[in-house]
Amino acid sequence: MIGQKEVQAARARIVEHIHHTPLIYSRSLSVMSGNEVYLKCENLQKTGSFKIRGALNAVLQLNAEERGRGVVTGSSGNHGQALAYAARLAGVRAVVVLPENVSPAKREACLAYGSEIVFCGQTAEARLAHAKHLAMTQGLTMVHSFDDEYVIAGQGTVALEILADLPAVDYIVAPVGGGGLLSGVAVAAKTSGHAVKVIGVEPAVSPRLRYSWQRGQLSELAEEAWQPSVADGLRARRPGIFTFSLTQQYVDELVTVAEDEIVAALRLLLERTKLLAEPSGAVSVAFALQPALAIRGKKVVCLVSGGNIELAQLARLLA
Repeated sequence: MIGQKEVQAARARIVEHIHHTPLIYSRSLSVMSGNEVYLKCENLQKTGSFKIRGALNAVLQLNAEERGRGVVTGSSGNHGQALAYAARLAGVRAVVVLPENVSPAKREACLAYGSEIVFCGQTAEARLAHAKHLAMTQGLTMVHSFDDEYVIAGQGTVALEILADLPAVDYIVAPVGGGGLLSGVAVAAKTSGHAVKVIGVEPAVSPRLRYSWQRGQLSELAEEAWQPSVADGLRARRPGIFTFSLTQQYVDELVTVAEDEIVAALRLLLERTKLLAEPSGAVSVAFALQPALAIRGKKVVCLVSGGNIELAQLARLLA
């Protein structure tokens, strides 16, 4: 499994190739929430999201034979872009399986970074299944978008930066899709020696990790219990094997936010902080601004996980 050693190793591996993203204090959001609110701006990261951390860590640890064969993944867009970028940096072939309804911006970004793209279905499960098929038939190395130990360790480097910039942080709040980011952040934070709590935030329309936690085993949301969220990067129907186990061990709390709260947070980030986030990147702020939030007077870091949003989609949401 993954611990502080693996996260530190990931940091050493990728540090020269990524941004140490800003940690910004927001007075407006602090006044609104009753806490000291800081924003970890992974929307300003290379490729526009935190995903480059895990993808790059996975690619850079490949041996020569694996690099010669290439890598493959299934992605809603951000992980695909990140893997394409990482593969180009390492001189490795990359194949990205995208949903049929992927945004044009994310599709074009994958192509611009030099990857080959394949379209398959509209769910994470369909994309990942096809990516695994390509891995088996073409000899490619599968780099899972969230359930991969090197990917999780790479995502954990976000927490190392937060702790370095704000050692007295009380809470780190992170969005939850498949759980790779939350797992990595939680492992890095809770094994660091800092007294920090980690909270995961899911869309209320598809709380896949909460569902597995409640059942006490890795479970998939039934079709009738799952709705596509406006946070299109958080649409997996189940967490991963690694992420389920790690979040059970290290995450302090799971919460949900409504769709209108996500859109309101997106608007506030743009209006008050001048930060462009995608809906998935705004869910942590949506939680921090909930009227009934019991946390008060604490240093809270909201992880703004990405900023890859189509301007047309942004216009529709803000309208």
